[in-house]
Amino acid sequence: MNFKHILNEIEKTDPEVYEKLSGRREVLKGFGSKVALAALPFAIGSMFKKAYGQTTDAVIDALNLALEFEYLEYTYYRQGNNTGGLIPTTDLPGFKAIEAQEKAHINFLITTITAMGGIPFTPKNYSHPTTVAPYVPAAYDFEMNSTYTPFSDYRTFLILAQVFEDTGVHALQGQIPTLLGNNEVLTQAFQIMEVEARHAAFVRTIRRLAPIDAPETPTPWITNNIPPTIPFQDYYVGEDRVEHDGVISLYSENPNYPSGTSPQVAATAAFDEPYDKAKVLSLIAPFKVI
Repeated sequence: MNFKHILNEIEKTDPEVYEKLSGRREVLKGFGSKVALAALPFAIGSMFKKAYGQTTDAVIDALNLALEFEYLEYTYYRQGNNTGGLIPTTDLPGFKAIEAQEKAHINFLITTITAMGGIPFTPKNYSHPTTVAPYVPAAYDFEMNSTYTPFSDYRTFLILAQVFEDTGVHALQGQIPTLLGNNEVLTQAFQIMEVEARHAAFVRTIRRLAPIDAPETPTPWITNNIPPTIPFQDYYVGEDRVEHDGVISLYSENPNYPSGTSPQVAATAAFDEPYDKAKVLSLIAPFKVI
């Protein structure tokens, strides 16, 4: 990313913006190997914020929804990774990496929300520093009132992991319209969503292959509205659509592919359904301590 070029373009196209930022040009000299790549777009965004004050409560609310979901995921993976004998040694490095990435997302979102003047979400029963932040197991009931046993049965652990990761992508997708006015934060949201999608693909691939051999034979991405198990059907409502915001898949327009054939299934995989805040909160509610 060439920051000098960016500033030069700003100067040419909008002198007023450039003048407001010119006093901060020296800040760019501090960017380099000492600054995490993920922080760079936000650092630039914070300068625009100081110049224009464009941060909105809606953006902070969207980021807090993402933060709430990241707390849930991080706590789930940390608990699973530290349950002896649960995760096979062949799969453990992957889940350790996911745990570390979820924690990085939490730290980034807390920093971003705070810098924007917002108050970051904290889970129920969070009492820093008595808890090992951001690990807050007292906030969640991953067994859903003894319905599931994710920390004693690996197959169940994988089912819930898939549901969480798929839902996380839906949750971020639903917040994208709110972030459209802030390109720096939008970029980071897309990067987080990309990472969550990779997590989902990792879990789905494990479930697809031996020795798990999940009966629905999941692909690395969502196809149709197939849940890992029927009780989680609500988490996949709408995923059988072949049209999204007026964009119609090739299947829908091609008379050579009758309904129910594999091209239709492929068409459903073309889109991730966006879930709004109310939908997301309703889906994670069963896993939260009341």
